Amino acid sequence: MSKNQAEVSLYQLTTHPIEKVLPKILEKVYGGGLRALIVTDSLEHMQVLNASLWTYSPGAFLPHGMEGDKMLDPQDNPIWLTLEPDNRNNATVLVLTGGRSVDDLSTYTRCVDIFDGNDLVSLAAAQQRQDAYQQNGHSVTYWKQSVDGTWDQVSLS
Repeated sequence: MSKNQAEVSLYQLTTHPIEKVLPKILEKVYGGGLRALIVTDSLEHMQVLNASLWTYSPGAFLPHGMEGDKMLDPQDNPIWLTLEPDNRNNATVLVLTGGRSVDDLSTYTRCVDIFDGNDLVSLAAAQQRQDAYQQNGHSVTYWKQSVDGTWDQVSLS
């Protein structure tokens, strides 16, 4: 993998919604001292994800902000939710939700692409993104949610 190639992980949701999954992924990112940019598809979805980060666990805290909050500077937030893929908080981890894609991953070391595996249109779009990631030379792993909410790595063939 060259210096400008991100490691890409696709996460196929089948049993638990993104509102339950995303905070756990971000705990690992933030716990590892990394910054994350979360790009989603609509203002409503961004607000739902923001609310889930505040309420997912009574004893946990993930410092974050979101586009549109004029009181916050993205640079001061290790986790930033947005509709636009501009890396305004100097993140090294890009999290894509709502079917969003980004052509240039060169400023990231890792990309996490989370999608609804129960929706056939979303699944087909994710498979196209997977092909594009591979064609662009990125290392790709594919994870599918099991019935109990854990993750099983799926072979890419």
